[in-house]
This record gives sequence, C-alpha cells and structure tokens, in this order.
Amino acid sequence: MAAAAAVAAAARTGSEARVSKPALATKLLSLSGVFAVHKPKGPTSAELLNRLKEKLLAEAGMPSPEWTKRKKQTLKIGHGGTLDSAARGVLVVGIGRGTKMLTSMLSGSKRYVAIGELGKATDTLDSTGNVTEEKPYDKITQEDIESILQKFTGNIMQVPPLYSALKKDGQRLSTLMKRGEVVEAKPARPVTVYSLSLQKFQPPFFTLDVECGGGFYIRSLVSDIGKELSSCANVLELTRTKQGPFTLEEHALPEDKWTIDDIAQSLQRCSSLLPAELALKKSKPEESNEQVLSCECITLNETKGEDDVIKTL
Repeated sequence: MAAAAAVAAAARTGSEARVSKPALATKLLSLSGVFAVHKPKGPTSAELLNRLKEKLLAEAGMPSPEWTKRKKQTLKIGHGGTLDSAARGVLVVGIGRGTKMLTSMLSGSKRYVAIGELGKATDTLDSTGNVTEEKPYDKITQEDIESILQKFTGNIMQVPPLYSALKKDGQRLSTLMKRGEVVEAKPARPVTVYSLSLQKFQPPFFTLDVECGGGFYIRSLVSDIGKELSSCANVLELTRTKQGPFTLEEHALPEDKWTIDDIAQSLQRCSSLLPAELALKKSKPEESNEQVLSCECITLNETKGEDDVIKTL
C-alpha cells in the first residue's frame, strides 16, 4: 500500500515537473528588456554571457545550442559593452527585444574606479601583462597627480591599447598580439571624459574615479598619466560602477540571482530607468554583441520576422 502510494506520488511529481519546465521555457522566451549583471574578475564578457545563457536554458529544461543546430525557437541575448576579463562590475544585458537597445549602452556614459600602479609598464597596460619598463616614482606627490588630471578631462584624443577588442582585417588586435604578430597602434581618436578625480594616493598606488563616454580605455588613461608624470603606470584593479543608468550597488544581479524569476523582476524594475523612446528604437543587428540561442525542446506558436535575425557570435 505504502509502496503504491510512493509510486503514485512519484508519478505526480514527474508530471508536475513536465508541466513546470514548459511553463518556465515559455516564460524565458517571453522575457524582453535590459537588465544588469555583476561580472566578476576572470571571465570575458562573452564567457559570462555564455554562463548566463546556460543557467537559464538549464533552469527551463532546454538543450544548449551546441546540442542541436535546428532552430525551432530562439532566445536572443547580448551585452552592451565589453568589460576586460581582469575587470569586474556592471555588465548590461539585453534579452529578447531588449537586444535592440544595446547600441545606446555602447555609446552611453560609464563610471569606473581604477587602481593604478606607478613605476611599471606592461604590454597589456594592466597587471595581467608582462612588465616592459620600470621607472622611478618616489618623487611623485599627490599634488603632482592632481595637477595633471585636467589634461585628461573633457573632449580629448586617446590612442587605444594594442591589447583590445578593436579589429584589424576582421580579427581582434589582442588575438593578433597573442600570436606574436606585429600590430601597429591605432591612431588617436576623440573620446570624452566627463569627470576625473584622485580618490587615494599611497605610492606606488593611486585610485581614480572616472566617468567617461563610449570607446574610452581606462588602461590607456592610466598609462598616459604615468607618462605625463615622467614615469610609467599600469592598471592594477578596475571596477565598472555604473553603465548608463545601471549601478553596481543597486541593479547588478550576482550569479546566484541569475534565475528566470529574478531576471523577470529585474526587467520590470529596470524598465523605468530607460527613456520611453529608447524602448522603441531599433538598432542595426550587427551593432551589438548578440547571440542567437537554439532551443529545440519547446515549440511555441510564434513566427520570426526578418528583423529578428541577429548576428551570431
């Protein structure tokens, strides 16, 4: 009797699970908008996006895109601005039709806290690279640093790092550099720094608070500051504290909150942060870092328009 009851209970549980997974998959595929996650140090932005994608697909009981190439249904997801693997902080993510809002995130303002180290230059301009030069820094004072910051504020020209996501002949400069190929520096380009201040100076380390526009490299800034001080410098730690209206403290979801329900709630909260016209704006697909995810196990009665076709990474 007890055994029969246990079998019946197990059967009910299995039936409930079969019902709940399609319901979760339906909810996942209906998610649309922009939210933020907390990127830790270590993974690249693309790797983090893959981790997020895998967690959501697993929760919904859907196969990973590697499991099947048939695309009966797609989930669109992308990020609005690469954050270096050695950096942590806010990473804005678009899901569903929210991927069409990501271009504005690429060009919008961002805020960082950067810890620089005087006296050492590296090939990557941060602590992950090989030391290429060492210079004295013992004569540099807090006043010396503060006095030159104005030169790096406003509309300025900046040479991007050789180790970067910028491309040459379709390949990232960083990839070419790692292969040992000779890469010429990109020409200086106009960038904007809205605010720049020294928060702390404890030689050889100095902490900067920077608010800047799109296309700006903190690594180049720290390196240029070192050169301006007749020394050299590299980035020891970098945290993005704000991207557009999204802040690290208020909006960025930690990994234990990467669930369908938590993201749905975050999308609802974050919708008020974006101007109404942004939600209606459609950017060109190739302008954002988006991924198309194959989902075979759940088929919904929904057709895909041509404007839903986006670039696959």
